[in-house]
Amino acid sequence: MTEANGAGENGDDDLSVVYDLAPACTAEDVSVGERYHATVNGVVDYGVFVDVSDEVSGLIHESELDRAYDVGDKLIAQLETIRDNGDMAFVPGEPEEYRTVAVDADPDQLRDRIDDLEPADTSVVEGKIVQVKQTGGPTLFHVRDGTGVIPAAAFEEAGVRAYPDVEIGDAVRIKGIVERHDGSRQLEVNSLTVLDGDEAEAVTERLETAVEEWAEPHDVEPLIEWDAMQPLLEELEGVARLLRSAVIEGRPIRVRHHADGDGMCAAVPVEYALERFIGEVHEDADAPRHLFRRLPSKAPFYEMEDATRDLNFALEDRARHGQKLPLLLMLDNGSTEEDVPGYRNLAHYDIPIVVIDHHHPDPDAVQDLVAEHVNPYLHGEDYRITTGMLCVELARMIDPSITDELRHVPAVAGISDRSSATAMADYLELAREAGYDEDDLKAIGEALDYEAHWLKYDPGRNLIDDVLDVGSDDPDRHRDLVAFLSERSTEAVDRQLDAALPHVEEEALDNGARLFLLDVENHAHRFTYPAPGKTTGAVHDRMVAETGDPVITIGYGPDFAVLRSDGVRLDIPGMVADLSAEIEGGGVGGGGHLVVGSINFVQGMRDEVLDALIEKMGDAEIDEAIGSATAAAE
Repeated sequence: MTEANGAGENGDDDLSVVYDLAPACTAEDVSVGERYHATVNGVVDYGVFVDVSDEVSGLIHESELDRAYDVGDKLIAQLETIRDNGDMAFVPGEPEEYRTVAVDADPDQLRDRIDDLEPADTSVVEGKIVQVKQTGGPTLFHVRDGTGVIPAAAFEEAGVRAYPDVEIGDAVRIKGIVERHDGSRQLEVNSLTVLDGDEAEAVTERLETAVEEWAEPHDVEPLIEWDAMQPLLEELEGVARLLRSAVIEGRPIRVRHHADGDGMCAAVPVEYALERFIGEVHEDADAPRHLFRRLPSKAPFYEMEDATRDLNFALEDRARHGQKLPLLLMLDNGSTEEDVPGYRNLAHYDIPIVVIDHHHPDPDAVQDLVAEHVNPYLHGEDYRITTGMLCVELARMIDPSITDELRHVPAVAGISDRSSATAMADYLELAREAGYDEDDLKAIGEALDYEAHWLKYDPGRNLIDDVLDVGSDDPDRHRDLVAFLSERSTEAVDRQLDAALPHVEEEALDNGARLFLLDVENHAHRFTYPAPGKTTGAVHDRMVAETGDPVITIGYGPDFAVLRSDGVRLDIPGMVADLSAEIEGGGVGGGGHLVVGSINFVQGMRDEVLDALIEKMGDAEIDEAIGSATAAAE
């Protein structure tokens, strides 16, 4: 017997060919009548089973055998038949002289696309591990390629980690059978191989290209034409790309939003869009619940308590569920120096931060700590472009199919945050076309504020969806619920005003504005709705309506004050910064919009801080246009 490698020398072309298949070669790489190098993998009474690759095997019937074989023996086998069910029959086929031809697996045939996998298929998937979760039974390896993410179940023994050396981020090749589990596809692992070298690099390059294409946001026309929003839309495309990439790569997204009407109008559309996209990418039916969390924040900044809680949950999820650390998305908060301690706490870990806000920012303080920062003030605009208006456009870039369900939301956001933008007329018209008049929108905003107060730190997912009428499946329930909640809100506010208005004090400021002060700690109902901020706003609205003059209202407690202004050019963030520098031992902090905000201080310095604040308000410029525009918007 003679074996030659290669061909073309000394008449080798005339020798019989025996193919040596690469381990990953499949049935696509074999043909009836050809000879293959084979290895015995089983001996039975009726013959021997042989492997010609890891993926291709068949039987040599005992009637064809002229000798005995043991497992592991090598031979040359000729493929005789391929039956209709795919079974292969071989016969011994060693020629006297032959040459060996190596056959590599076709990379395109080797890999199956996750989105093409069908139950009962034997499949090979190449990709990267995005999550490793140990259950009471198998180990679940969530693997992604360029088309999706699927859980792959590997069983060692109950509760014992299979393939303990496999880590998140590894490039792998998984072979197994596709099955249904709890209504979703799952790959039952036969083998899992960690790739290295050129193979791992090829997987990485392929996935990077696929993610870049898949993460691209949808090109959607904005709901209205508004030149002021154009530069912000370009930045929102970058945020949409980042969020879609996080979903594809299996990174959880944690949303912190201000617990008020505009904050919920921002967060709920993004939640709706991202959960739909997560369901599109991830085969696991529980993926939206594990990969997205919406959490309201009472303060308009990232309190250290919230930051610590978020970090703790993230680290626990990584340890218990094998998840990546999350991306933090801050909505309707996150732009100020008060956010910095929380951000610095997260900076010790791989937790990117994205901010979409319309409060007056401190860009020098936060810019180096965030991956993206979208704020109208950074483009010469102001709070009249609300976060809810921005986030409806962001949600549409992620999933444009939800557009019709969101047409009324920007108007609710604008009314909730008293936007005086000229674009409000266009948003109101959009809402009217969708079946909501201005009274409907005001009622929705009041209902959102009312429910946010009682929900406290709970997102109230289904309840808020019904109130805002996003993803809700019962229009009658929405209308009845909003009518009930807004009526309760109005009754509570009226009750608060009845108690508070007799205690409102008035001062005339040097600039001619009228200042109204209320001790909300002692002259308003506590621990109920409305809270001090809402109470101050209600008093302010009443005074603006009654006087028609430039008005400032301060609702104060032992160590805080809530500020509202109409017709006076205040700069509340600037005033807070000045007071902090000027009053030694005052502990002054706070912020907000230019004419709406809050300030905090140490209790023993309240009189000194308020006196200095009022003096600065008396120096502010009167602006009748602001007052009339705001009153008209309200």
